[in-house]
Amino acid sequence: MRSDRLWSISAHNNVLRYQLHYYSSYILYLRIFEQHIVFPLIRPLNPDVARSELIRGAKRVIAAEVAFFSKTKNKADTYMNYTRPPLAIGLEPIKKAFLDAKNRGVHLRYLTEITKDNLPYCKELMEIVYELRHLDGIKGNFMVSESEYIAPLILFEHEKIAPQAAYSNIKEVVEHEQYIFDNFWNKAISAQERIKEIEEGRAIHYETKILRNQDEIVNKIRDMLQTSNELLVCTRSGGLRLGYERFLALGKEILAKSRRGKHKGIRLVTAAIDRDSVELVKILLDMEIQIRDIKSMPPMNFSVTNKEVHATIEKMEGGTMAQSTLVSNEPIYVNHFHSIFEELWKDGLDAKARIQNIEEGVDIGDIEVIPSSSRARELYLDIVKNAQKEIMIMFPTTNAFLRQHKIGTVQLAKEAARQRNVKVRILMPKHESTEQLVRSLTEEGPPHSHHIYNFDVRHIEQAILDTHATILLVDKKLSLLMEIKDDSKTTFDEAIGLSTYSNSKAGVLSYVAILESLWQQTESYEDLTKAHEQLRVSAKAQKEFINIAAHELRTPIQPILGLSQILLSKTGSIEQYDELLDTINRNAKRLTRLTDDILDIAKIESKSLELRKQRFNLKDIVINAMDDIILSKDLSVQLLYEPQNIILEADKGRISQVISNLLSNAIKFTTEGTILVSVEKDKSSNNNNNNKEIIVSVKDSGQGIDSSILPRLFTKFASKSYKGTGLGLFISKGIIDAHGGKIWGENNPDGRGATFSFSLPLEQNQ
Repeated sequence: MRSDRLWSISAHNNVLRYQLHYYSSYILYLRIFEQHIVFPLIRPLNPDVARSELIRGAKRVIAAEVAFFSKTKNKADTYMNYTRPPLAIGLEPIKKAFLDAKNRGVHLRYLTEITKDNLPYCKELMEIVYELRHLDGIKGNFMVSESEYIAPLILFEHEKIAPQAAYSNIKEVVEHEQYIFDNFWNKAISAQERIKEIEEGRAIHYETKILRNQDEIVNKIRDMLQTSNELLVCTRSGGLRLGYERFLALGKEILAKSRRGKHKGIRLVTAAIDRDSVELVKILLDMEIQIRDIKSMPPMNFSVTNKEVHATIEKMEGGTMAQSTLVSNEPIYVNHFHSIFEELWKDGLDAKARIQNIEEGVDIGDIEVIPSSSRARELYLDIVKNAQKEIMIMFPTTNAFLRQHKIGTVQLAKEAARQRNVKVRILMPKHESTEQLVRSLTEEGPPHSHHIYNFDVRHIEQAILDTHATILLVDKKLSLLMEIKDDSKTTFDEAIGLSTYSNSKAGVLSYVAILESLWQQTESYEDLTKAHEQLRVSAKAQKEFINIAAHELRTPIQPILGLSQILLSKTGSIEQYDELLDTINRNAKRLTRLTDDILDIAKIESKSLELRKQRFNLKDIVINAMDDIILSKDLSVQLLYEPQNIILEADKGRISQVISNLLSNAIKFTTEGTILVSVEKDKSSNNNNNNKEIIVSVKDSGQGIDSSILPRLFTKFASKSYKGTGLGLFISKGIIDAHGGKIWGENNPDGRGATFSFSLPLEQNQ
């Protein structure tokens, strides 16, 4: 069974680009050109240096292809679907171009899908090109040499010449397409092997299916291991245990073949390396299995070889076998999962280093999203019960306090204060229904002290909190954020929705700072009335943060949970998995970006932002940022930039973050016209240090900066947009300040749009 929309998970931009070439490269390029947007990244201002264009007309397309081969000096790679080989042989100008290039010693590689229908033409091509390979499911067409790229825009129309072609000789475009071709080439099989399959009538039967029989799943795994020449595994702790207990002998056979040079060995990525699994991981490392630890696991376990892929969304807790497994030998899916694994492998931490961190007690934080209210309740009580030094709780509503007093949380905190001298602080709204209960909690200490030992309650107006989540912080090491889905319910399990647990140091300390600030701005229980007005003013910024953080966290998390539940229930069809998992992946990335922004703010405000300086070309950063914008958005504006080589010594990732923020803001407020990125060196005497500066500007033709925003442009939440958190410019200023530069923004003199600029010091020898 073939499903062209199955399990499409983009682990990285490169995977996304492979899919674009597989399915819709011709549509993408056509749309870019017809909308007059720079293809694919930039439109150089000097067309004599480099150009990209759309070639129209069949005759001009053929002429361009002939010119492509005639100008090629060293190599020419061709990627064509199954309808093109007959034209390569049947069209005399094209065939002659191939032969002329071959006679000049050009290294010719040709990649296509060999079928019964095009077999004679492929055999003739084998006599012309240096090497011909087969890849199943090719859906695009392009050619790339050392200096040019051309893509005929046509799909499966037999004996028809492409009416249009996309052309570019821009270096970055050529290098990108060469990278794409090489990846496909490395995953293809030889033409001889494919031709033999067809002629002997033993062509591989490609299929994708779900196995639900335990014996069938086990047998399929054994067959996959025995016939593989490479094994790549992405799994959680349950999968590690299962593999060790049930397939250890086959694993040893594979590793023995690897030592004899007959197998590429076993590579494994996992997020399961912790104190409980260290010994098992050490055993696997001693067996010469290569292992890396990753922080962000895909929502599945999968194994992929050179021939097939096995995947399941089940966790296999305790080493139990999955109840259902997706199996496919279709090259498109095998290659896709292979690419996902390679991206995870590239970002992973060597298992030996992870084990060393664990054994040395280095804290590496984890974040867990908990959809079950009963699980959140158990974790909540357990965290409070085991507190050693401090408990901080913020109840957003009176009902939240009453519900959690009912399940015993407040009593456990009281016992921790009395028996272990744990410092307990509670923030909550004041209400007559809780006055007596609060008094009973605080009247056991010395007269009029309103606290028992280290137990203290302070009140804050519910309107100031304006949040729908209870926040628990313990020992400045753990946090539990519990969203209230229905405050009218009387029981915890009915009222609580999504919960998020974290032991990430930076994340926990961010919440600690918020609650400490709120706590310091309140007065004790008996003096609440005096402090109301002052607290309302001074806590406004914290209120905005809690509102935005709660909303932005809730927005991506809800579809992740809902769609995951659909997948777990197995009610959807295989064809639906692509869209569901793509939505999960996109929202998970959004959640990651928000978390990164919050951590950046904590670092900036604590003056602990670290810079990893290195020498790099600013041109590459600008082009990559524009690339990301164009691939992720359907633009109606032009992006302009004149490339020039500027070498900086700075934190490459952070400067890229600033440029991306400025471009995203420009796109957000510009519906038509242009966005111009410019770079210039400033040698003016206004520079007090007499050092040269580089000034980067992003000028748009949009709606400009609102007058009410200008005075606080680079502060937190300075935005009138309904999208995003309003943190981007604040973070950008922190990054530029840390580099010793300046950042500013102003409306354009002609009244159309705005310009944001930043300066950075150049090296003395620039």
